[in-house]
Amino acid sequence: MSGRLDLDKIHLAYGARPVLDGVSLSFRAGEVTVVIGPNGAGKSSLLLCAAGLSRPHSGEARLDGRPMLDLAPKARAQAVAYLAQTTEIAWPITVRALVGLGRLPHHGVWGESDADRAAIERAIRAAGVEVLSDRQVATLSGGERARVLMARGLAGAPRFLLADEPTAGLDPGHALDMADLFRAQAKEGVGVVVTLHDLSLAARAADRIVVLAWGEVLADGAPEDALSEETIAAAYGVRARVLQRDGGLSVEIISRA
Repeated sequence: MSGRLDLDKIHLAYGARPVLDGVSLSFRAGEVTVVIGPNGAGKSSLLLCAAGLSRPHSGEARLDGRPMLDLAPKARAQAVAYLAQTTEIAWPITVRALVGLGRLPHHGVWGESDADRAAIERAIRAAGVEVLSDRQVATLSGGERARVLMARGLAGAPRFLLADEPTAGLDPGHALDMADLFRAQAKEGVGVVVTLHDLSLAARAADRIVVLAWGEVLADGAPEDALSEETIAAAYGVRARVLQRDGGLSVEIISRA
């Protein structure tokens, strides 16, 4: 896969409060970008604009140079998978059927094809939810639902995967598995953009970290550059210790700044 997903001077406000204030970023296929920042920083709004699900007041998102909002909804859904924070499912459905919804943008006039069914099984394996595949989604824990929803996103074989807090509710082992899944998808050429609160997990997962605060980009670079103690203090108002350990960076929060 190849391609770019660009945000050009995105400005978005809710009432008088700016949420994104002229943000410009470029996301590339084959790269894991983790967006971090305090609550209310604009991370979720950034993903919604990037996915073409929210119209900014000015600026635009572009996929390979084409304005995202000019694309037909089906074309957008084929190219970009978006996973929201919520893991609530409001209707009775099995895991396999839910994952299958990720293939809807690819269905032809005859409905689900052999290629669709193969993609669904690949996604179930990739997300590690094979043992859940015949269960009703309503019987799953929040963490299990999060993994199943990731499988639904993968089923569409998107060029870009945008996920808002996909590790929320996961135990440490499954959170590490999710980080490894992001890396595996990037190796296959998918552009992965995720928001996370766990700074050490962000350092493990990311090729690149974007630090967002007050609707502005404070830092954008490799984890060892973006996760400086000074930047963490500016973004979160905390004192932190950034340590280099086997396997990468580790961030320890010490106190309020």
